[in-house]
Amino acid sequence: MHDLTIRLDNQPGTLASMGEALGAAGVSVEGGGMFVVDGKAVAHFLFHDGHAARAALEAAGFHVADCRAPLVQRLDQGTPGQLGEIARLMADAGVNIEIMYSDHDNQLVLVVDDPEAGSVVSEAWTRRRSA
Repeated sequence: MHDLTIRLDNQPGTLASMGEALGAAGVSVEGGGMFVVDGKAVAHFLFHDGHAARAALEAAGFHVADCRAPLVQRLDQGTPGQLGEIARLMADAGVNIEIMYSDHDNQLVLVVDDPEAGSVVSEAWTRRRSA
């Protein structure tokens, strides 16, 4: 899985054009979102094949700022407090969560500043929940 950071024009039709470019290339979006802050549009979308997504978007004239491997966690939707728990564990390990969203399978997607340390925390959290 890959999280792509995509800079978009903040105008009607931009998101439609992005989706059409991906669809024409046979690339599916697995999750993510788009936000406008201070007049600038930034999207973070999850793809199985980030390299194919990046190629399709760049061929269509979109600016892909980054392609990163996220941490993906299956949460128990009936258990409150899981976001706080995993975020605290990341913080206590010195890992900063830079991007957070859910995918189409209701999984938590985290992009962190230290993927190696974040993976250690994520794997330990999964083992602890499974015990």
